[in-house]
Amino acid sequence: MDFTEIANSAYLELLGLLSVAVVLVWAFKKMNLPPILAYLVAGVITGSSGIGLITNQDDIHVIAELGIVFLMFSLGLEFSVPKLLAMRHLVFGVGSAQVILSMFLIMCVAVGLNYTWQSAITIGGILALSSTAIVIKLLNENGALHSKRGQIAVSILLFQDIAVVPLLIAIPILSGNSIDSLWTSLALALAKGIVVVFILFSVGKWLLPRIFNQIAQARTDELFVLSTILVVVIAGGITYLFGLSMALGAFLAGMMLGESQYRHQLESDIRPFRDILMGLFFATVGMQLDLNVLADTLHWILIGVLALLLIKTVVTMALAKMSGESLVNSWASGLITFQMGEFGFVLIALALQNSLLDSITASYLIGVGIISMAITPYLMLHSVKLATWLSGRDPLVDHFNEKGNAESALHDHVIICGFGRVGQTVGRFLKLEAVPFIALDSDPIRVQEAQAAGENVQFGNARDKSIMKSANVTSAKLVIITFGDLAKVEPIISTIKEIAPDAKILVRTPNDDDLEAFQQAGVTEVVPESLEGSLMLVSHVLYMTGVPVARVIKRVREERKNRYGFLHGFFPGETTDMSMTQRDRLEFLHAVSLPRNAYAIGKSIQSLALEERRVMVHGLRRNGEEFAEPDGDIILQEHDILVIKGKPRRVERVERFMLEGD
Repeated sequence: MDFTEIANSAYLELLGLLSVAVVLVWAFKKMNLPPILAYLVAGVITGSSGIGLITNQDDIHVIAELGIVFLMFSLGLEFSVPKLLAMRHLVFGVGSAQVILSMFLIMCVAVGLNYTWQSAITIGGILALSSTAIVIKLLNENGALHSKRGQIAVSILLFQDIAVVPLLIAIPILSGNSIDSLWTSLALALAKGIVVVFILFSVGKWLLPRIFNQIAQARTDELFVLSTILVVVIAGGITYLFGLSMALGAFLAGMMLGESQYRHQLESDIRPFRDILMGLFFATVGMQLDLNVLADTLHWILIGVLALLLIKTVVTMALAKMSGESLVNSWASGLITFQMGEFGFVLIALALQNSLLDSITASYLIGVGIISMAITPYLMLHSVKLATWLSGRDPLVDHFNEKGNAESALHDHVIICGFGRVGQTVGRFLKLEAVPFIALDSDPIRVQEAQAAGENVQFGNARDKSIMKSANVTSAKLVIITFGDLAKVEPIISTIKEIAPDAKILVRTPNDDDLEAFQQAGVTEVVPESLEGSLMLVSHVLYMTGVPVARVIKRVREERKNRYGFLHGFFPGETTDMSMTQRDRLEFLHAVSLPRNAYAIGKSIQSLALEERRVMVHGLRRNGEEFAEPDGDIILQEHDILVIKGKPRRVERVERFMLEGD
């Protein structure tokens, strides 16, 4: 193989695409832009309209389509059969009406622009579908998948994915002008769909649980991952053999396993493959954009995007409102699902093959699709704000509690951020003392269970300003943050301080590693679990060894008042984590023995000014006698053992200073 053949190989094309994608994803993340846009731009750059790196898009597109398959499998895991049946009025009511009505209105516009009725139906079908890939990914990233607006959007997308099947069948038939054959083919597809669903659900009900049970007992991660991929591909292959969408088969496979105990593990295993392949899919979408057509018809493309936004948003809003949803959620779901979908590009290619669209119209539709996809992340991020503005409702209350029963009128209450085991325990004691509280949690299952039990818990991310405002943080008596991860807690503290600078904040941490960082961030009280556990253990030990209860309580109270000063610092051992991160966080105790020629001999403890070196004297041992709190005037002598406390590097420097005087 010569150099030219190597340069044109699919391997180097894929390598170039991935290299461009890596750089762009990194750059877009730095600018706080979603990775989806980076993949689209990567496709434009490497495609025929850009540098022309990718000469054969079909090979990459085949691989990239697997991203849609894995995405639909993940979606199926989230929506079990009982849940889908519970949402049937949204899926088959709002979803079906949205597709039919949007398709009809867009078709009327196309007919008004002198397209034939066959082409108008095709254009209506292409633009009526929305992007499952983008919407589901962004809903997951924003933690809104299980919100009411998210459920409405997903219900519409589910029906649209089902509607892809008849559209794929209808487009080739439309080119033949035969209505009778169209209905016959649709009826045949419906019959095939029923057979496929029966087969897959039978396998999923009786066979897959037993197979995965044996796989789980093998305790091999590789086998579990491989089996998951195999199930997804086989399910997609079965529906493909029946002439249906592979994505539909993957979705059904996910639903089959959605009720199993392996659901979370399956989702975790499939996520890396899904995200990478989804990125490739979006890159292939960007490759289809003709920059020349985009430049010549940009104003018409923008008008098309605005028309699409108006039609689909209003249709979705009206249908959702008629189904009993709130006005804010109705508008928000319309804004979320306005864009053209990824299956629209498949339908465009099919329409070109059957001469239902010319190349200019196809490029125009691709431009509308890509731009509508590109602005979707922005609209989704601000969907609630825009929806509340359009509906004229209070944005804080509607965003905070979509059922309209927010407790934002609370005053002198406690806000619990995180309603896990610790948060629930705090809530129980507050309830016993009749102290009003409201809890925030981003786990939809936990929120649903707690709300069903009557707990005042709301779904929401505590770092969201509108969430905190709706919880009326300015009037709260106390805000409790029950998870001690510094990376997660700092944004919440920053949000609280920005809204209510004087708010009292209590943070629970696993240990005292980040004690100073939390205090510098403005936290009122920090409760390290390891130190509190030590205090509880000490109180039991003292009580059981005969120390009076009053004295035990006094000791514990003094230690808490002293911010656990007596408990800070410990003697490191062989198993102590001495990594660079830990060395900068922990305080160690270290015993310094003073030999005959030590610099500190003959000097008082106070004169050494160890506090200025940010090291404390914890104790002194002399001739077998211990001084727990040695006086600063004590003159150090030969063979004294001085116990000092501080961070490892400071302790090392102080020890060298005491021995050598440097």
